[in-house]
Amino acid sequence: MASNNGRSRESSFYKEVLPFTAMVAMECINVGLNTLYKAATNKGMSHHVFVVYSYGLAALLLLPSPFFSTRSRLLPPLNCSILAKIFLLGVIGCTSQIMGYTGINYSSPTLASAISNLVPAFTFVLAVIFRMEKIQLKRSNTRAKVLGTVVSIAGAFVVTLYKGPKILVPTTTTSTPNLLHQPLGSSQSNWMLGGLFLTTEYFLVPMWYIVQTWIMKEYPAEVTVVFFYNLCVSILAGIVGFFSEPDSNKWIIKPDIALASILCSGILGSSLNNTIHTWALRVKGPVYVAMFKPLSIAIAVAMGVVLLGDALYLGSILGATVIAIGFYTVMWGKAKEMPEYDDSSDLESSPAQKFPLLHNYKNDGISNK
Repeated sequence: MASNNGRSRESSFYKEVLPFTAMVAMECINVGLNTLYKAATNKGMSHHVFVVYSYGLAALLLLPSPFFSTRSRLLPPLNCSILAKIFLLGVIGCTSQIMGYTGINYSSPTLASAISNLVPAFTFVLAVIFRMEKIQLKRSNTRAKVLGTVVSIAGAFVVTLYKGPKILVPTTTTSTPNLLHQPLGSSQSNWMLGGLFLTTEYFLVPMWYIVQTWIMKEYPAEVTVVFFYNLCVSILAGIVGFFSEPDSNKWIIKPDIALASILCSGILGSSLNNTIHTWALRVKGPVYVAMFKPLSIAIAVAMGVVLLGDALYLGSILGATVIAIGFYTVMWGKAKEMPEYDDSSDLESSPAQKFPLLHNYKNDGISNK
């Protein structure tokens, strides 16, 4: 009995606590990486060069994974179908990254965090279209997910559109420029152009979630898939960058904030962040992963107050509160439904018997002998 209780607690930890903690941590990292990237581009770094080097570094770090994976003997071979889907994933990822970093250049990481709150709505609609989520409004969990998604997006717009009076004014001032709000040029047209690029990025992100979830069902090895994905993005971005950045001096990275941004993004973003997101997509599904995006605007505001000395406004508090209400409403709805995605404690696949595809593949191999 004690052993069963222990296994139950362990299973609950890997099903609920670990995905939740990992996704919150990844959103914090993403906001920090966007801020660091903004600082690097203000110093003249090209976003095309940044994507090539950061994803290339991530692919290099994950290079051993296809050869030393503990699941390599149980997984089906990497056939043309799987590789084609990974290539499609790379095209979507490369396009979204270029659009996103271009948008940040013209606007700011805070605007990127605000517009990222469109991701839950886009993801929910696509998940319903592709039958990854079921709309049953008679069930309380479905109503909670729909209502929570709408409330979270509304909270994000409150933070973005309503400033309100100051609640907390930092006692010390800093001469450091506010990188969270500093656009590339002060014109309204640049800001709107940046918003257009960012909106395009966050329409492609849900498509990335959907395609990645398809791949996980067919080839459930997160680290290996992310390696090939990073390799594809780096190569595709290199081809685009060859024509977009003909100046060879742009490709020479000096040991300054540009190098720090590339290293941090390659290690914590393209490598760790993509692996964690891919694992969470298999364990919890695309809607669960997308629902953490509204947290980024609250995190961006908090980082601005704590790290950059920004004043805290009433709109930020109200918006963050609304986001939290919507977020936990969706989490309640997800907790009430039956799990649709298998879970595992590893960043690679769980045992083969949990995946009918792998089980059938193994049986077919035996019968053909």
